[in-house]
Amino acid sequence: MIIKSIEYSRKFVKKFKKLPQHIVKIAIEKEKLFKNNPLHPSLRLHALHGNLQGSWSISLTSNYRIIFKQMNDDNIVFASIGKHDIYKCL
Repeated sequence: MIIKSIEYSRKFVKKFKKLPQHIVKIAIEKEKLFKNNPLHPSLRLHALHGNLQGSWSISLTSNYRIIFKQMNDDNIVFASIGKHDIYKCL
């Protein structure tokens, strides 16, 4: 997976602005890592199932996740960010 660009949904931006500052810093670092090496083990990248089939998740911490969709071979849309229960809100 090669990532040329990451776009951000309105929902993602809204939730990102409400995150604790220490999680914002982690999210920025994990995004950089994701761009450079999307398969890095610390991201715990995995496909989602059920209602979220077609979406993917990366872990920021044990509680926080970024949910994204791959639009084509090299473009990603970050759909949402939040605690582990984020899966219930999409």
